[in-house]
Amino acid sequence: MAFQIVLPKLGLTMQEGVIGEWVAQPGQRVALGDTLFRVETDKVDVDVEAEAEGVLATNAQNGAVLPVGSVVGWLLADGESAPDGGSTPTAPDSESTTAPESTPEATPAGTPTEATATDGARLKASPNARRVASEAGVDLRRLTGTGPGGRIVSEDVEDFLARPQAEPSGPEASSSAPSAGAAPGSAATFVGPVVRKLAAELGVDLATVSGSGIGGRVTRADVERAATGRSRSAADTSAAAPDSASVGPQPGDVIPLRGMRGAIARNMMDSLHSMAQLTHGYEVDVTDLVAVRAALKGESAAAGRRAPSLNDFIIRAAALALREHPLLNAGIVDDQIVVAERVDIGVAVAVGGGLVVPVVRDADQLSVGEIAGNTAELAAAARNGKLGLADLEGATFSVSTLGAYGVDFFTPVINPGNVAILGVGRVKDGFRWDGDTPVRTQVLTLSLTFDHRAVDGAPAAEYLRTVGEILGRPLTLLSGA
Repeated sequence: MAFQIVLPKLGLTMQEGVIGEWVAQPGQRVALGDTLFRVETDKVDVDVEAEAEGVLATNAQNGAVLPVGSVVGWLLADGESAPDGGSTPTAPDSESTTAPESTPEATPAGTPTEATATDGARLKASPNARRVASEAGVDLRRLTGTGPGGRIVSEDVEDFLARPQAEPSGPEASSSAPSAGAAPGSAATFVGPVVRKLAAELGVDLATVSGSGIGGRVTRADVERAATGRSRSAADTSAAAPDSASVGPQPGDVIPLRGMRGAIARNMMDSLHSMAQLTHGYEVDVTDLVAVRAALKGESAAAGRRAPSLNDFIIRAAALALREHPLLNAGIVDDQIVVAERVDIGVAVAVGGGLVVPVVRDADQLSVGEIAGNTAELAAAARNGKLGLADLEGATFSVSTLGAYGVDFFTPVINPGNVAILGVGRVKDGFRWDGDTPVRTQVLTLSLTFDHRAVDGAPAAEYLRTVGEILGRPLTLLSGA
C-alpha cells in the first residue's frame, strides 16, 4: 500500500512551506531515515526523512509553495503505481545487484550516476549519497561505504570531498571542470540547487565565491556574504552605477510574500489585528553601564575574550525585571492570561530576507557572560542558517535592538503568543543637573510595546522603571545578584 509523504508542520506558526529540493529522486528505493527532500519554512530549512521504506514517487516540484499537510509524494511497494497522477518510478533500485542493460546511448562507464563496481555489480549507495556524488563529480567506485552492509552514505562522499585530492593525470586531466580553478571531484565544485538558485537571485557568480563548508564547499551563507560584500564595495567605489547589478529590490520588481517574508507579514498582521498594542518610551541613564562595559571590553581584549555587549546587559536586566513584574512575561490563551513559569527571552536578529528571533532560555538564571555567549552563538547560527526549530520556539518575552542603526525610539510589534516586547534605541549624549551645573551623561530610550488586554499602562511603566533601575547598577548585574 502506498505510504503518503506529506509536508510536515514544523513549528507552531508554520502554515506553508517551500519544496527547496528533492534529495531522493523518483524511482529510487529509499530506506527508513533516508533524506527525501528539503523544505524551506518561514524560519529555517529542514531535511525531511523517510518514515517508511519503498520506491519514491513525487507529486510536487522543486520550488512549489504548499500548505502544511499537502501530499508531496508516496513510498510505493515494488510494482505499485503512484496514485493521483504522481510521477512514475523509472530509476533502478539502488540496492539491486543486477546491472541494467547497456545501450549505445548509455551513460559512459565510470560516471557517478552509474555507480557500477569493477565486477559489474551495482554499488550499494543511498539516494542522498548518489545525489551528492553526482553534483560534486565524484566517482562512487572510489569510495568505501561505512553504512550497513558496506553501503555508501552521504557522509562517505563528504569525507571524500574534505580530503585533499591528487591532481589528475593522463586522459582524465583534460576533462572539463565544473568550475573555474577547481578540480573535478573537489569540494569546491559542490553547489546544491538551493545555493545555485540563491546565487542566481542575488546575481552572485559562484566561481568568485570562497566556500566555508566541508572541504571548501559553497554554502548559502557564503553566497549571502558575497552578495553583501559586493553591494558594499560597489557603494564605496562608485556613487553612480545605475546599470550595475545590485543586491535587494530594484524598481519594478515584484516580490512574492512567501517563505520567511510571508510568515513575517502574516505574523505581524495577526499580532496587530488580535492585540490592543500600546507603546511606552522611557529614557534610561546608562553612564555607569557604558563605563563598566568599556572597562570590560579592554580587559577582555587583553585576554582574547569577547566582552558582553550593552544588549547583553539589557537582556539580563529585562529578565530580572520580569521576576518582579511577571504579568509582562505572559500570553493570552482562550481568553485567559497565562503567566509563564520560565523567563525565555527572544532576541531579534536580522538575516537575509527577514528577521528571526532565537531564544535565550532561562535568561534570569544566567550571568551577563553566559548571556553574551548564548547571544553570540545564536546570532552566528542565525546568519549562517544553522538555527533549529528548537532555537526559535517558546519565547515568553522579546528584546529588539535598533540602536546600531542610529534609531532612538521605535514601536516594536509584539510576537504572537507574548504580551510584551522591549525595543532598545541608541546610546546618545544627555545631561542631568547637579545643582545649577549641567553634567554630561549617556542615555538610551527603551520602547515597551504591551498588549493592553493583559497589561495596563501603569504596570507597564513600572516595569520600565525597574529595568532602568537595574541598568543603573551595572556592578550588581555583573555580580549576578
